[in-house]
Amino acid sequence: MGKRRAPELYRAPFPLYTVRVEPRSGLILTAGGGGASKTGIKNGLHFLSLDLVGGVHSTTLLHTHETDTRATMCMCLAGDVIAAGQDANCSLMRFSQHAAKQAKKPAAKDGTGARGAARKRGGKGQNGDGGGGGGDVAQMKEDSPQVLVEDVGAVQADLSPQDPCVKCVCFSSDLTLLLSGGADGFVRVWEFPSLKEKFSFRAHKDELEDIDISPDNKHIVTVGRDFECSVWSGDQLAVGLCWHENMPQITEKMYRYKSCRFAKVEDQKDALRLYTVQIPHKRDRRPPPCYITKWDGLAFLPLLTKPCGNEVISCLAVSDSGTFLGLGTVTGSVAIYIAFSLQKLYYIQESHGIVVTDVTFLPDAPKSAAVKGNNEVVLLSVAVDSRCQVHAVSNRRSFPLWLVLFFCGLMVVGVVLLLQSLFPGFI
Repeated sequence: MGKRRAPELYRAPFPLYTVRVEPRSGLILTAGGGGASKTGIKNGLHFLSLDLVGGVHSTTLLHTHETDTRATMCMCLAGDVIAAGQDANCSLMRFSQHAAKQAKKPAAKDGTGARGAARKRGGKGQNGDGGGGGGDVAQMKEDSPQVLVEDVGAVQADLSPQDPCVKCVCFSSDLTLLLSGGADGFVRVWEFPSLKEKFSFRAHKDELEDIDISPDNKHIVTVGRDFECSVWSGDQLAVGLCWHENMPQITEKMYRYKSCRFAKVEDQKDALRLYTVQIPHKRDRRPPPCYITKWDGLAFLPLLTKPCGNEVISCLAVSDSGTFLGLGTVTGSVAIYIAFSLQKLYYIQESHGIVVTDVTFLPDAPKSAAVKGNNEVVLLSVAVDSRCQVHAVSNRRSFPLWLVLFFCGLMVVGVVLLLQSLFPGFI
């Protein structure tokens, strides 16, 4: 019996490295490629529409935007603007969605006109007579909205002398700043949309793994391969995080940080959380567990640390509400955790055939709510195996508090009556 896998939404003709969902339109954007090597593997950005048909998620490819010899390794969105990490540059593109234009069909020779065409569309994928595929598919393509992509500009975001690579990009929550981190260890911050460089600084001795900025733009958190996770106020170091200070069994160079994400706290407007993932620095035959740490996002004090399995974590995402964490691993597994307790809610081992490169949740937006269905949370994952998968957790059944209290009261009354019958004069 084969391994359990999540439903496959889409398979690209190249390795996939990043995926995002645009909240307003609900479009799925996924990108990757084979890079500059002449292997015949293309580089591109694909736009997909997500639908829920009969309780099953499905996608339609709306547009393919080729990126020449540049593979997109990371990506973030600011409305209709895409910031993509491609080699040494952070490239910006703007996309727009338009209703499909209905092409005028020539009249048929037999005089049936549109009726004849309609009968042909009713067939099951006819391929003969030079038709070029079934009529149903052709009609779907004609009715699908059109996506147009234009280049906005590019900024050089990594100055490494050899193999420059932008490892991470992100926009501030108010969309006024664009941040990037690369293999040279520098953080570069640009004003958006002018792309005027605001400041840059060397954050780590080695390449950056991840970067995020707090909702109030006061703090930047960076993760490097030099075992450091640092909090910056502008370009000044505010504090270096230490997740294992109360775990004497873990030595200083045993683990390194992999990912960082700020998140809201549900029902606590003024609270803020920071989540980090720690992975073993060396791979052993019997690998030690990875860890998730939840921090106070204002005081930067550790609140909770829990192990999250022996598979090495490759990527992290947080839901818009701050309720769920999504994890991908280098062995292709995907998991969803409850952010409050760091308890595992969902897990599929080796759902992908190889390393999961990115995960993202469906946003809390009307377009996404329509396709979420009867699910509490929906996570998308992409991997080097070129697949985009969907991971859904059904709504968990819950009982109202008044009903729980009512049954507790009944139990108390029942126990009292039982004791009264067994021991007369008990009360």
